[in-house]
Amino acid sequence: MPRTLIAGGAGFIGLHVARALVSRGHEIDLLDSFSRGVKDSDLKEFLEVPGVRLLQLDLATEPLEHLDTGYDYIIHLAALLGVRNVRQRPFEVLALNHTMTERAVALACRQKHLARFLFSSTSEVYAGTLRYFGMPIPTPESTPLTVDDPAEPRTSYMLSKIHGEALCRYSGLPYSIFRVHNAYGPRMGLSHVIPELLRKAHELASGGGLEVYSPTHRRTFCYVADIAEFIVRILEIPACTGETLNIGTESPDISMAELGALVLRIAGRDAPVIALPPSPGSPEKRAPDMSRTTRLTGYRASTDLATGVRLTYEWYSRNVFAGAGVSAV
Repeated sequence: MPRTLIAGGAGFIGLHVARALVSRGHEIDLLDSFSRGVKDSDLKEFLEVPGVRLLQLDLATEPLEHLDTGYDYIIHLAALLGVRNVRQRPFEVLALNHTMTERAVALACRQKHLARFLFSSTSEVYAGTLRYFGMPIPTPESTPLTVDDPAEPRTSYMLSKIHGEALCRYSGLPYSIFRVHNAYGPRMGLSHVIPELLRKAHELASGGGLEVYSPTHRRTFCYVADIAEFIVRILEIPACTGETLNIGTESPDISMAELGALVLRIAGRDAPVIALPPSPGSPEKRAPDMSRTTRLTGYRASTDLATGVRLTYEWYSRNVFAGAGVSAV
């Protein structure tokens, strides 16, 4: 039976990946400090599954020498992220993400029979290229990476992930890197665009409007169950070893104003979208070229945006907005 450690495993992507791996016969250790995540009912229920353990420790600061050396797979999802953190705490974003990745790689190097180390990167690595030189959209993984202005706080997250990709490449480990593009879904916290808009729409007073930043900026969004399936297939398929792959969806590409209108419909609110200024550092358009990932994994995202947003709203309505539950910080 394969044994898998997921660093950042109590987070919203980590738990979905863990569920998918358990269904494929893996034993799972979830490593998490809960600096952002929470022990909600979904996690508590999953921890009752045989073969699942929770290792509560801080990957950045606490000793790791006591951890097992018999893992077949390590998936490194742990990171300090989120637009507010990146703007307000750029030094910590850069320093902590570097430290956690370096220590996760060192832990992987201690394993006796590791089949793969998976590293979660980000679409932000393309931001400098887009800003200074332009690039094709949807964007292929072969796009040369250009570092954005280091004086811009948002660059800290990009730099931490580019450095993490380099650590993987030079580690000597059997690795796969995946660049996540606009994942969303239950349990992701309220400081990301879709749950934040859902909360605003849910709490909207009569006669009010839904405020949306960067209304003309366009994105493609990928539901977390599809993100998890991509990750699991990358883990399972030997041809993905040594590859850097986008994960997300190429279409539909939707403006933030259109996303706001969709959120209002799903929340059952008859209200206008109120356009606010662009968010600092936010690119006008972003979408991944998924041709290489689809060829290697044989998978395409199957959850359409309206269905995914509805499932996300139903989860937040039931677990957070009603006041009975908690959400990630």
